Amino acid sequence: MLIEFNNVSKTYPIEDQGNLLALKDVSFSAQAEEFVCLLGPSGCGKSTLLKLAGGLEQSTQGTVSIDGKPVTSPRLSCGMVFQDYALFPWLTVQQNVSFGLELHGKDKRAIHETVTRFINLVGLRGFEKALPRQLSGGMKQRVALARVLAMSPAILLMDEPFGALDSFTRMDMQEELANLWQRQPFTALFVTHDIEEAVYLADRIVVMTPRPGRIKTIIPVRLNRPRRRTDYGFTEIRNHVLEQYERSDSAVISYTT
Repeated sequence: MLIEFNNVSKTYPIEDQGNLLALKDVSFSAQAEEFVCLLGPSGCGKSTLLKLAGGLEQSTQGTVSIDGKPVTSPRLSCGMVFQDYALFPWLTVQQNVSFGLELHGKDKRAIHETVTRFINLVGLRGFEKALPRQLSGGMKQRVALARVLAMSPAILLMDEPFGALDSFTRMDMQEELANLWQRQPFTALFVTHDIEEAVYLADRIVVMTPRPGRIKTIIPVRLNRPRRRTDYGFTEIRNHVLEQYERSDSAVISYTT
């Protein structure tokens, strides 16, 4: 599915200070089954763009649309993965993954087959009966991914899902996500402030300025998959992104009345 942002601006009311300008005149798109990373410093509006795409918030100006239709509320075709996993602590891995399917009244046999498939895909076979407190951070994020992917979303919105993981687990999860996307393509918007992560995952990298968030540049990543972080082409693109990133001005908090 095609996601389009057209001249999007977003302000938030701040008591006694007017409106905080978070995004200003943002325009870009994510093509169907394209993996797009949003890269920028903290507070530049990356997460706000995800919320707008997911229908959790509305823009102050401009439009956000999916396949040409304005986004006004959350939709079943759009899944979200957060940094804090958002698992139900009292449910097992199997029950967490099946929750959404059961909520939408899917056939029990179909649920079992789907849940088994995605638990296996994310490498958690043998942990079906485990509770979240018995899992590592990386395993919890695998459960969160399996739960969303089991719903067969056409769009997946990810807000720094690997940000709380150690570096080795983070690389494992990046590889896992890239493999899953290749097996079952979906349109992806992935928020990160990690340049190497963006180069590893993305078809295109949208580099944002400090607040108010604008599009500084959009960098295509024309590298074959699977990607190797030590390859010359990978290093070349990473350095190019870093140059663009370092040229950004210091963050400026903008208020309007």
